[in-house]
Amino acid sequence: MYTAQGTLEKERLVTQYAPLVKRIAYHLMAKLPASVQVDDLVQNGMIGLLDALGRFEEGMGAQFETYAVQRIRGSMLDGLRENDWLPRGLRKEMRRVETAILKLEHENGRQPSEGELASALDMTLGDYQRLLLDARGHQLVYLEDLSGDDDDYLDHHASGVSLDPLAILEESDMRAALIGAIANLPEREKMMMALYYEQDLNLREIGEVMGVTESRVCQLHSQAVARLRAEVLGEPGKVPAVAKRRGRKPKSAESAAA
Repeated sequence: MYTAQGTLEKERLVTQYAPLVKRIAYHLMAKLPASVQVDDLVQNGMIGLLDALGRFEEGMGAQFETYAVQRIRGSMLDGLRENDWLPRGLRKEMRRVETAILKLEHENGRQPSEGELASALDMTLGDYQRLLLDARGHQLVYLEDLSGDDDDYLDHHASGVSLDPLAILEESDMRAALIGAIANLPEREKMMMALYYEQDLNLREIGEVMGVTESRVCQLHSQAVARLRAEVLGEPGKVPAVAKRRGRKPKSAESAAA
């Protein structure tokens, strides 16, 4: 893939890795609301691929694909961060779900079922499951989670104060808490998370393995994320429990984890 002068053949590599960009885009779509267009992800991913080609160090050889994947995915996430891609109303509804999860788990000593959560939220089971489907872009960490308030995304985005939530997730105490929370998930949700994040299956493939529809996999994903947020971050609107354990006040951030 190098020219006689020792530089990367960029046009050839763009053609070769274009399918990789699409694969990453479709994998990300599982965690995004229906309003996000896959073509937008692909476009941002191609920018990331070109950036990777421009930055790649000569002599790294077979490591290029690993490097390119990071740049492609990062470019897609940067594009998403420019907009508040999960409506704020839906986010508030999912916080209600998290509060109900915490309350019922405290009362019953176990993870609540979908039916119990629907009842606690004064919803029919069908309405609750539609909420989960609508909120498929629900994330583990939001900007306001780090600052302990409920300000608008763009207010944080323009604040100029930088603390990447991905760095928070990578810290040892957060990672340990997340591992424990995943272990406590109901078996079906644990299986779905393993197939998606460890086996790299898409929603359709997971549905085939589990014998459910693709929409049902989306619902299970949203509910699993809500359970993880409830256990790892604690009561919505409060300073995250993990941040308290670190012994410092969390700052506002300019980007959201995906």
